Amino acid sequence: MLIILTLAGFYFNLSSTEWIMQTLAIGLVISIEAVNTTIEKLSDFIHPNQNPKIGVIKDISAGAVFIAATCAFVIGLIIYIPKFH
Repeated sequence: MLIILTLAGFYFNLSSTEWIMQTLAIGLVISIEAVNTTIEKLSDFIHPNQNPKIGVIKDISAGAVFIAATCAFVIGLIIYIPKFH
């Protein structure tokens, strides 16, 4: 997706502000995904067996990724929908 959005950015000649917003949105999702992976690995290390409390922690962490991805998607729509009119 990163490559597609970068190519789309060049194709649609994004403004500096649009590039900044797109880069921040992509960086946010990648960063939150890294934190999510860290939390999951740490949780598995601390408590390798299935545990409901660890499950809730993992669910919350995955939810943060979903929220970041949703925000990035909305930013993408804001940037690219006007380019098609």
